[in-house]
Amino acid sequence: MVNIPRRGAAVGAAALVAVLLVSGCSPKRSNDNADAPSGAGPSTTAAGDTSPAPTSSAPPQPAVLTTTPAAGAAGVSPVVPIKVAVSGGELSSVTLLNSEGKAVKGAFAAGNVAWASSEPLGYEKKYTLTATAKNADGLETKHTSTFTTVTPGNLTMPYIQTAAGGEIAAGVTFGVGQVIRIHFDEKIPNRKAAQDAISVVTSPAQVGGFNWLDDQNVYWRSQVYLKAGSKVTITAHAYGKNFGGNLYGQADASTWFKVGAKHVSIADDNTKEIKVYENDKLIKTIATSMGRHASIAGDNGDPIDLRTNSGPHVVVGGETNINMNSASFGLSKGANAYKTIVPVGVRISYDGEYVHWADWSVWAQGNTDTSHGCLNISPDNAWWFYNWSKPGDIVDVRNTGRPLQLWNSGYWTASWTQWLAGSAK
Repeated sequence: MVNIPRRGAAVGAAALVAVLLVSGCSPKRSNDNADAPSGAGPSTTAAGDTSPAPTSSAPPQPAVLTTTPAAGAAGVSPVVPIKVAVSGGELSSVTLLNSEGKAVKGAFAAGNVAWASSEPLGYEKKYTLTATAKNADGLETKHTSTFTTVTPGNLTMPYIQTAAGGEIAAGVTFGVGQVIRIHFDEKIPNRKAAQDAISVVTSPAQVGGFNWLDDQNVYWRSQVYLKAGSKVTITAHAYGKNFGGNLYGQADASTWFKVGAKHVSIADDNTKEIKVYENDKLIKTIATSMGRHASIAGDNGDPIDLRTNSGPHVVVGGETNINMNSASFGLSKGANAYKTIVPVGVRISYDGEYVHWADWSVWAQGNTDTSHGCLNISPDNAWWFYNWSKPGDIVDVRNTGRPLQLWNSGYWTASWTQWLAGSAK
């Protein structure tokens, strides 16, 4: 048997391997196009092609608006600014309308990224806030909401006065000892809240503090006498403030005054003289007759101390044709009673002490106390003192043995520590 080599099989196997190798190196179609119709698929890309791959972009995001207070809020303070803020864009418009359709004033922040109201709102009112913003692509976002402001149970009005209760007309001149009173026409449950609403600014700056003598009156004085030439501005920021028990401020109040030359008069019962100082310089010495060192029975039998009160008195003001009647302090009959018209005088306390004309006691002035508590001086000196004095000046009475009370214009009798002890905590 002739052996024939199986060369054809070997050649065939080699050819098959070659075909397989060629097939392994040929480009492979993408599975992404497996469903494409025949002849419609992408053409094969030659090796080294740098064409960019397809990309997808996210849709633009709208601007986001935030408002304060939140929609539907109730009991909103009328003095806390209403605010609108935006992220991812700019505000294009903001309107805040009351129930009558009147717009509330407001202002945009730099870049129109925020807005805030710039005037107070009303009590017990409904407001509608509408804000519109746009993102960088001009896509618009709009917000509309409503809210209501607080409903007070009651209102109180602050009145800025002198300590004696007089009006402080803007720009008036007072003495260096002037004390301020803020009177509320309702009792204040929360003194601290009311006191915090009051601002007193002195120019040049000086230290001052408050003292409450009752639930309706808070007083302010400086630590030492005010500086001559100063300006004092008082503001009660009462509107929108809760003073306790749902009692709210009715309105704000503000005024200011100037401080004149330093007028301090020292009346010494030991010498029976009043030494008058202007800006710490002695300019005049006046003989006086003060209150007798005696006690007499009043109409109801209670004793009446005739001594003049000792301590720094805050001058209330000058008066003419003063109706002086001892019945005002409980003495209407007897040898010690009196009723007369005095031509001129300067009131220095609330219980009726004056530095006044007394032609009947000129003989005693400078040597003997004869009055019921006033400082008697001669007619010429009385007119001079009247023309020289102004409210807020100081008449400091000494050595009578009867202390002037705080309520009786004796605000400067308290040390600074004692004064601040009456401040709201």
